[in-house]
Amino acid sequence: MNDDQIRKLLQAVQDGAVSIDAAVSDLARLPFVETVDARVDTHRAIRQGIPEVVFGQGKTPGQMIEIVEALREAGQDALITRIQPEAAQEVQAAIPNGTYEERARVLHYGRDRVEDVGKGTIGVVCAGTADLPVASEAVVVAERFGNRVELLKDVGVAGLHRLLASLDVLRDARVLIVVAGMEGALPSVVAGLVDKPVIAVPTSVGYGAALGGLTALLGMLTSCASNVTVVNIDNGFGAAHVATLINRL
Repeated sequence: MNDDQIRKLLQAVQDGAVSIDAAVSDLARLPFVETVDARVDTHRAIRQGIPEVVFGQGKTPGQMIEIVEALREAGQDALITRIQPEAAQEVQAAIPNGTYEERARVLHYGRDRVEDVGKGTIGVVCAGTADLPVASEAVVVAERFGNRVELLKDVGVAGLHRLLASLDVLRDARVLIVVAGMEGALPSVVAGLVDKPVIAVPTSVGYGAALGGLTALLGMLTSCASNVTVVNIDNGFGAAHVATLINRL
């Protein structure tokens, strides 16, 4: 339930279209719904502007099914990140009409298209093809949160001319998410070209000394560009969440 839904409910009570008892029943779902293994936060959209999202990694299909059912019964869309294809198939078998974005590893239920509530475009800049799963997660999540998104693919620093050819995309965006592995240099380069926030996402892509993304993370944290902030390794979701809040300001 979100602010708009509560306003509509209260207006319906005032107009006499919904009884007080029915409204109390709806509001009784707040602030959470208890399942066997979870307390599903149906109040989060009211507090934070964005509803609860399910982190699929480490959860069984049965647990995810229970959570999705609780969210849907509360009148909310459902979004699962980090869900592998086999688990997604099991969830979809139990709850039809979901859409699985395999490269992003995201399964979502609800509206086909989410209304645009952002003030501008979120640009997602992806260094290499191997970074696309993380960048795709950021794209899908940002779109499901009501943003216009533009993706630039394979524009890493090994061929900087590829990035410079799309300067208009960088400068037109309201906030940028920059996804890179290896040494993680791309966010600093992008940030030096624009006058807007850059959210850097290190990925676990790279050979041995990349240390599963730690090298990229430390490089991004020590960026000399002052408009760079950093989320955790492979955290496309977190970057999309923060970018959404910035895009609504």
